[in-house]
Amino acid sequence: MTYDIELFRAQFPALATGTAFFDGPGGTQTPRAVIEAMASALAGPLSNRGHGNPAERNAETLVAEARQALGDLLGADPSGVVFGRSATQLAYDFSRTLAKSWSPGDEVVVTRLDHDSNIRPWVQAAEQAGATVRWAEFDAQSGELTAEAVASVLSPRTRLVAVTGASNLIGTRPPVQEIARLVHEAGALLYVDGVHLTAHSLVDLDELGADFYACSPYKFLGPHMGVLAARPALLETLAPDKLLPSTDAVPERFEYGTLPYEMLAGARAAVDVLAGPGAHPERDRRERLVAAFELLEKHEESLLARIEDGLAELDAVRVHSRAAVRTPTLLLSLDGRDTRDAAAHLAECGVNAPSGSFYALEASRHLGLGDEGALRVGVAPYNNDEDVDRLLEGLAGFLR
Repeated sequence: MTYDIELFRAQFPALATGTAFFDGPGGTQTPRAVIEAMASALAGPLSNRGHGNPAERNAETLVAEARQALGDLLGADPSGVVFGRSATQLAYDFSRTLAKSWSPGDEVVVTRLDHDSNIRPWVQAAEQAGATVRWAEFDAQSGELTAEAVASVLSPRTRLVAVTGASNLIGTRPPVQEIARLVHEAGALLYVDGVHLTAHSLVDLDELGADFYACSPYKFLGPHMGVLAARPALLETLAPDKLLPSTDAVPERFEYGTLPYEMLAGARAAVDVLAGPGAHPERDRRERLVAAFELLEKHEESLLARIEDGLAELDAVRVHSRAAVRTPTLLLSLDGRDTRDAAAHLAECGVNAPSGSFYALEASRHLGLGDEGALRVGVAPYNNDEDVDRLLEGLAGFLR
């Protein structure tokens, strides 16, 4: 099987603008199938979920199809898939729920590598419960967050460890499976922020070892919403605050108010778009995703290699913390130049590559970049060789 990049790119109306989008880590462009699925859902008929009429049944179908699609993407039981407004909102919801069982003397572990949405909710919940927060540090030079670094802050009082599946700032992919083993040996739960990882690598919840896994469809071609996957049996043990008349069934007990049906339709369509490259129609969706992600990862790795080769020829460019296992994401400093000016110059060249810390505030500070961060270049499945050429030419032009 081969990856037909031009066929894939033809699905994205935004690419007709001619812009080279290297801002995928902040949110990808949207394929036509997702846009059409959302419009079709809204065209209805549509109402609150139920079985009494076609509008109610349409809503039930949209929810069921979205749970199945995200279950297929994450290797998770669909009845353990929870929908929310964003991954940040879900982290806050689950931190408050889990913290009900914490008490003074208990410990919660967070890491310097994470996006703030997988740090602050846990820190604040721990503070309110009187629990202690312990920090796992990553190596600023290599970008590595090792299992040993996490193990060093575990104790018999650890109740939860929050760790990223991949850094949205520098791409580092920590050894989550090994971390999960250590966390579970300590008797704690593992909450994985998979927002950045899900866009680049196919996940299997059980294989990964995560108790909770959160992601955001808008980072992998879908609409703006959040998703959390967990084992239904684990969700059954949790009692979130909820309205009295709302259902106590899992996973619905964690979903507040009416679900955004059009967003669910878009999320389901995004998974199907991801399953498209190299697809065999006779295979089920998970099998198609396995084949497609193999092609997508090879494509992104080849573009990353071209970018790194080109950057090596630009003396003024410093690439921060290239871990051994990482996503196709680079953080760049430019000697003596403000990366915000570089981002503005690239935008004038039709290249989107923003500068900032991108809510990975602790990581940016740990790298010595303060709150300002640096220039981030992220490869997405729709990027091609021409995009890479324009990025490198734009950077070279800015540095001249």
